[in-house]
Amino acid sequence: MNKLENYVLGKWIQGDGDGQLLYNAVTGEAVAAATTKGLDFKSILEYGRNTGSPLLCKMTFQQRGLMLRSLALHLQKHLDKFYEISYKTGATKADSWVDIEGGIGNLFANASLRRKFPDESFCLDGESHNLSKNGTFIGQHILVPKEGVAVHINAFNFPVWGMLEKVAVNLLAGVPALVKPASITSYLTEIVAKEIIASGILPEGALQLICGSAGDLLDHVTAQDVVTFTGSATTGLMLKSNQNILRENVPFNMEADSLNCIVLGEDINPDMPEWDIFIKEVRKEMTTKAGQKCTAIRRIFVPANKLEDVHIALGKALAQTSIGNPLNEKVRMGPLAGQSQRVEVKEQVQKLLASSQIIYGSLDSVEVIDADANKGAFISPLLLLDENPLLSNAVHEVEAFGPVATLMPYQNMDEAIHLSRMGKGSLCSSIVTANDAIAKQYVLGAANYHGRILVLNNDCAKESTGHGSPLPLLIHGGPGRAGGGEEMGGVRGVKHYMQRVAIQGSPTTLTAITNVYQPGAKGINDSVHPFRKHFEEIQIGEQLITGKRTITDADINSFANLSWDHFYPHTDHTSLEGTLFEHPVAHGYLVLSFAAGLFVENSAKCPVLLNYGIDELRFTKPVYAGTTMYVRFTCKEKIAQEPKDENDIPKGIVKWYVEMLDTNNEHLGIGTILTMVAKKK
Repeated sequence: MNKLENYVLGKWIQGDGDGQLLYNAVTGEAVAAATTKGLDFKSILEYGRNTGSPLLCKMTFQQRGLMLRSLALHLQKHLDKFYEISYKTGATKADSWVDIEGGIGNLFANASLRRKFPDESFCLDGESHNLSKNGTFIGQHILVPKEGVAVHINAFNFPVWGMLEKVAVNLLAGVPALVKPASITSYLTEIVAKEIIASGILPEGALQLICGSAGDLLDHVTAQDVVTFTGSATTGLMLKSNQNILRENVPFNMEADSLNCIVLGEDINPDMPEWDIFIKEVRKEMTTKAGQKCTAIRRIFVPANKLEDVHIALGKALAQTSIGNPLNEKVRMGPLAGQSQRVEVKEQVQKLLASSQIIYGSLDSVEVIDADANKGAFISPLLLLDENPLLSNAVHEVEAFGPVATLMPYQNMDEAIHLSRMGKGSLCSSIVTANDAIAKQYVLGAANYHGRILVLNNDCAKESTGHGSPLPLLIHGGPGRAGGGEEMGGVRGVKHYMQRVAIQGSPTTLTAITNVYQPGAKGINDSVHPFRKHFEEIQIGEQLITGKRTITDADINSFANLSWDHFYPHTDHTSLEGTLFEHPVAHGYLVLSFAAGLFVENSAKCPVLLNYGIDELRFTKPVYAGTTMYVRFTCKEKIAQEPKDENDIPKGIVKWYVEMLDTNNEHLGIGTILTMVAKKK
């Protein structure tokens, strides 16, 4: 019997004793045993904090992102091995694709997310705030990596995706991970983790894995650690109530299984493409991973006058779902993860039957292909009908974590919204409608009770990722019963593993700390024009004070003719009464163009390759003919760029803080202009 290994303290070790037997979901045969008995969880956490954390904290976001990309590319080379093991969990090839390649896709997505962060180990959070009359005292929020461990307690349904989607985020943030997969499918997680460790891509201590019980793990976490949990609401509540977590105020993110719903809009009829889209979406969500998804559709709300038609259509769709051995190409739905899971699903269905009836499928029998229905954890898709959902409690409180969903009628959209909210908080909801007014009514009415809402129609269906697919750039979580947490979510997900701190001081000091120029800081003057310098030679805070130029009536008229912008405040003296202007005013882009003429180096070829764009631009004061202006041009931030190939020019983006001023030193405009600057060869 293969006993799974735990990767802790920098080495692979087996726990003591025989451990918990793990079974092939298709054949019922034992495939492995898992145990963490004898492991010292306190030492394991300290190892992550003392070894993994310092190494990751020294790396910049760019380095961490490239690390994730390398890891994703490495894992792609071993897909066949992962798929071979995944079939034993009951997953079809399509199910495995979501789990395995979806997980690797999360690594790629977070690797690309590095471009949203600076080439630093920390990042700014929002803009600075002036806290004083003369601008000598300001405040700025920054985010630094927590010096702890991200403890991930994962569910059984996605043994690969569950690990990779979480560690991708904490590693990008600079925090090491300790992964505890659900034991029942942990043999697949172990195989993937072994490839990760063997690659040597991650710093030592960046990833640890335990296969088996979590023991007293949570008794040793501290305020610098972060705990995430995915699983049942009951287990989540028990873990979240751990006295040490409460005492130490340990961040705890829970993503719990929820009673997600889908709504068929009142406008949809059987002859519309959205009707087929709705039926297909429900069938897919009921049968993918045999319904073992935290995002799966559990409640189906349809207009009362279309209840019978939907019943018939769903029955026909579900009847086309072949069940059996996932290795057989004809099979579209495999077994549940194990016999214990099948027992639990049947018990939950019995609770639902107190107020509903089965209208498709059988609780006691199922036809399977190339397998034994009794030895494997097979179950029929079950479609239930509850005709009085407003009077029922079970359908809004009980979840059967398998291919089970309940069909229910509603009378109008307000009632549909109310029914969706009766689930007391869900990870996601969908509405299928071709009417944008209905879509808006549902979204605004149901939003408080859902973490994500998919509006599905014929315009987006072909490219939609579907009801149950969490995406790296969007939050995965939900309020109330769904756990109240948020995972992933792009930049916001990374910040969950970082400590936000407000720093206060002078603009010059905060510029030195953040490595981003703060308005009002002392500039660095140099006799060499900044455009004559390569990317590496430019300093944050380096400043150019330009010469002056006076704007004339002729300039304003010429610019109007050149640009074709004859908007009345610039050219019509007779139409200014009741406006903000006393005289014809210069175009804002004329002022900006004159500013560029003042700060640009106009001599020979230089390292500046091109103007990359404008991030922010505000015109703060009317500029009339006769105004004399100059520019204070300051290096605000530098962002190195990666070469696209061996022929690419080494370069980076420089952000310039551009202040357009008059002779009274009052701002005419403020902007951030970007230039692409070559590096030294």
